[in-house]
Amino acid sequence: MSHANAALTPRARLRLARLVVDQGWPVARAAERYDVSWPAARRWADRYRQFGPEGMGDASSRPRHSPNRTPQPVVRKIVHVRWKRRLGPVQIAEQVGVAPSTVHKVLARCGISRLSRIDRVTGEPICRYEHGHPGSLLHVDVKKLGNVPDGGGWRYLGRAQGLQNRKLTAHRTGQRNQTYRHPLTGTAFIHTVLDDHSRVAYAEIHEDETKQTAAAVLRNAVAWFAARGVTIERVLSDNGSCYRSHLWRDTCAELGITPKRTRPYRPPLTGQSRAMVSGLTGRGSGS
Repeated sequence: MSHANAALTPRARLRLARLVVDQGWPVARAAERYDVSWPAARRWADRYRQFGPEGMGDASSRPRHSPNRTPQPVVRKIVHVRWKRRLGPVQIAEQVGVAPSTVHKVLARCGISRLSRIDRVTGEPICRYEHGHPGSLLHVDVKKLGNVPDGGGWRYLGRAQGLQNRKLTAHRTGQRNQTYRHPLTGTAFIHTVLDDHSRVAYAEIHEDETKQTAAAVLRNAVAWFAARGVTIERVLSDNGSCYRSHLWRDTCAELGITPKRTRPYRPPLTGQSRAMVSGLTGRGSGS
């Protein structure tokens, strides 16, 4: 892209080159017409003869050869130390014998300048996985969080006041455990729908994770995304009972969505929606 003070835009370059090549104008006259030097006019005319209209864009200014670039053996050593020992540029520079700024440039060029971008197990740069366009794939999942009693829980107020608040909340809601000896404040089931490409999340809080609730959340999420111009194509879920039900299958067929399920015992495959909810709500246990 041309800079703000460029005398010629790609369109003006093409007009100038056509005056010289196609209409036979002298280079000096065409340069005067567009208020540029004649070497510049000749350069664009020659590029037009060689590449045509496609050659009127800006070419790369990167040099063909960089004699002062860090040697490849040193680069490999820097990367090896980074992967194996997780050291910073200053510590690596002391071991390799180069400047810390050089180490940082090498790490940035290799995509491992931040430790958070390196896989802890393999040491390889993390490649973000995403589908090509919004709506191509939705991740659905349910996260369970204990409700906080009215007025606060025991972790914040202490056990005595927390238990009192819990009793009052249970009395208001009428919930008890199986033995009816201890009050319960209940559990919130957060149904999350996450777009794989944009990471935009839609969530609803319910009192259960039944197939009826999961199907209703999917309908609402599809309508919510459709109002924003996104058409859903596929939905990915785990192997929970609500997602293996016939109602879930029929709802997806009615909405024109292809249902998919992850392999058993593979929680990272649906961990995006779970991580999104954890970041929005915290990791509280409902105390």
